[in-house]
Amino acid sequence: MTIPVLHRWPKNARAAIELQKRLAGGIALRPVSRLPRNICGVDAAFSRDGERVVAGAVVWDRGVGVVVEQRVARAPCDFPYIPGLLSFRELPAVIKALRAVRTPIDALICDAHGLAHPRRFGLACHLGLWINLPTIGCAKSRLCGEHTEPRGARGSTRQLVSKGERIGTVVRTRDSVKPLFVSPGHLCDHASAVRITLAAVTRYRLPEPTRLADKLVSRARVES
Repeated sequence: MTIPVLHRWPKNARAAIELQKRLAGGIALRPVSRLPRNICGVDAAFSRDGERVVAGAVVWDRGVGVVVEQRVARAPCDFPYIPGLLSFRELPAVIKALRAVRTPIDALICDAHGLAHPRRFGLACHLGLWINLPTIGCAKSRLCGEHTEPRGARGSTRQLVSKGERIGTVVRTRDSVKPLFVSPGHLCDHASAVRITLAAVTRYRLPEPTRLADKLVSRARVES
């Protein structure tokens, strides 16, 4: 996958926050006209010594429900842990993994937030600008915003709101399981983000592409 360089990586929190604020203006929310076929899930973890980021990318064919390609990449962990700046730690390795992918990708789901971020620029937004494809944040926990609990049935939703602005959707992906926090990253709107997420869920709470990416990264981390 060809991914042009969007920017240089900042080395401190102040520079990273300024970059987030500047890049956030480039995020485009728009409907995705048809359900994507090849959905890529990405995830990242850290090596046991904490020195490297291990990232995985899994391309999942929604039409037949199978993995068509998977890649792992490792990169130095050069940015400190600071809440709200996760993308600066993880994305160099994620982008490296995606550059190795040869299968055309129609959309991408991240185990992270998109707009549902204090500066409206979570990892899914950041990655979306790098790859210029519909990108969705699908997180297991809330970072910011307020919501009421969705009903217990699969597909039930509630808006995630911050200061009167919708920043995401709380989505029940399976009957009577904990909901996920879904938000657009780039080239995707709220409704499309929910629709694609639900279309990618099979027997489990998480969308299959990110669930498989998590398992891939867990195996690779043991080898690091």
